[in-house]
Amino acid sequence: MPGDAVLQIEQLAKVFRKPFSGKRVVAVNQIDLTVQRGQIFGFLGPNGAGKTTTIKILTGLIFPTSGKAAIFDRPIPSPDAMANVGFLPENPYVYPYLTPREFVSMCGRLSGVRGRSLAARVEGVIERVGMGYAIDRAVRTLSKGMLQRVGLAAALVHEPELLILDEPMSGLDPVGRKDVRDIIVEEKKKGRTVFFSTHILNDVETLCDHVCILRQGKVVVSGVLGELLDAEARGSEITLSPARADLREALLKMSLAPRDIAGSLVVDVEGDERSREVLQRAIDLGVTIESVTPKRETLESLFVRRAL
Repeated sequence: MPGDAVLQIEQLAKVFRKPFSGKRVVAVNQIDLTVQRGQIFGFLGPNGAGKTTTIKILTGLIFPTSGKAAIFDRPIPSPDAMANVGFLPENPYVYPYLTPREFVSMCGRLSGVRGRSLAARVEGVIERVGMGYAIDRAVRTLSKGMLQRVGLAAALVHEPELLILDEPMSGLDPVGRKDVRDIIVEEKKKGRTVFFSTHILNDVETLCDHVCILRQGKVVVSGVLGELLDAEARGSEITLSPARADLREALLKMSLAPRDIAGSLVVDVEGDERSREVLQRAIDLGVTIESVTPKRETLESLFVRRAL
């Protein structure tokens, strides 16, 4: 049912030791998160934050140092937990002497797809990711973006209920990125769940219901995207004209930093009360208020404030 927990992580941690020195490196530091059925969940963080390490733990490629995780209420790593998961790694390896048809067919068989339905699914999913024209071309002749599409087809071929995608837009041109975004939205419409990491914040802001931001292996932000991005204006950009010396001096006395742009003074002001003070001072001085532009929170500004 919608709202059921598809993926749960509790106090998950991973510690590596450097060769020779034996120094401990904490890659994932006791994180907690829950992904509900039908969500598009954005898993974010700067380079080295622990995103790929977490995904490797979820898919059973490495073992956690402590904590636990479950997919569809089955503890991982286990074949049962992965039976209904489609996984696209950041750099998918596709056997170079196979064709996309052969590689995706092999992945389908490994995922339990058999019989006549396999061939139809393979052709359908390769067409869906935009690789139908190269379905029988040797993989070694394909570009990085084309390989990314083939890897996505392999993740989709068995029609999984949960997609785990690590940097799915990597190496794709603008058309490829749009195609992948469309596929993610289509999967959500089918009631499926998508958990993906990316550095492309515009895609997250467009697609995601819920986001989690890691910093140095710890969760620093987690929640419904619409609630995290402050719905109220955080401030305003006020443009006043002309750029008179007395106006500049008045703004400086208010601890503001006006910018001279095309004969006008532009100033960034935080809060409604502060904006009213600036506007009243401008009226008192008899200058023209050219514009008042609200400045709202974006995912990029949230990411910069909390993750960097």
